[in-house]
Amino acid sequence: MVFPVETEERVKRRALNVCRDHLRKVTDVARKVSQMVDCFAKEDKKTARTLYAEIKRSREEADSARRVVSRELAEIGAILMSREDFLRFTNLTSEIADFSEGIAFRLLEIMEKEWKVPPKVRKGLTELAGGVFETVSKLRETAMTLSYGSTKTLEKAREVEIAEQVVDDLYRALELDLINSEIEIPVLLLLRVVTELLEDSADKAEDASDVARILSFTI
Repeated sequence: MVFPVETEERVKRRALNVCRDHLRKVTDVARKVSQMVDCFAKEDKKTARTLYAEIKRSREEADSARRVVSRELAEIGAILMSREDFLRFTNLTSEIADFSEGIAFRLLEIMEKEWKVPPKVRKGLTELAGGVFETVSKLRETAMTLSYGSTKTLEKAREVEIAEQVVDDLYRALELDLINSEIEIPVLLLLRVVTELLEDSADKAEDASDVARILSFTI
């Protein structure tokens, strides 16, 4: 069956809009995680508790938005040839929100137990979280260019890749700092998971930018 061009264009816009709305919520979660790491570095437990509650709510909103994307794509059906790419894009970015809550939980647990963390490690975490937020922000910019042709999208996707490489460097440096520190084993284990989840978040953003590259040739 051949569908009118107008119908296909309309469903593409519909799919793109719900994906962008979901990514906006994921970006908000990533921003709050970066803020929470700042609180961790400053040992501001009160604000960290507030942010953790906000992160949990924002993650739930992102989950709801993901379900909206799935429902919309199911309703659109086979008319949208790139439906699977839209779904993959959303599933990848959803993982960033999932990781974010795990990061926040572990950081707050360390703060609640008043475990000692060296200033150098706190600083490294702040830089790493900032790099991750930059990567996710670049991904959102990439998604916003999908209506303006593949050339612009490819340029922005390259920026995501560059930002992710910065995160990799920060992660490796912090990993060495953790190994060389005299942190208690329970804290060390929690911080290792935090740093891994932060790096994984940047990796998912880069993977999503690769999908955006594919989508740019179909929109």
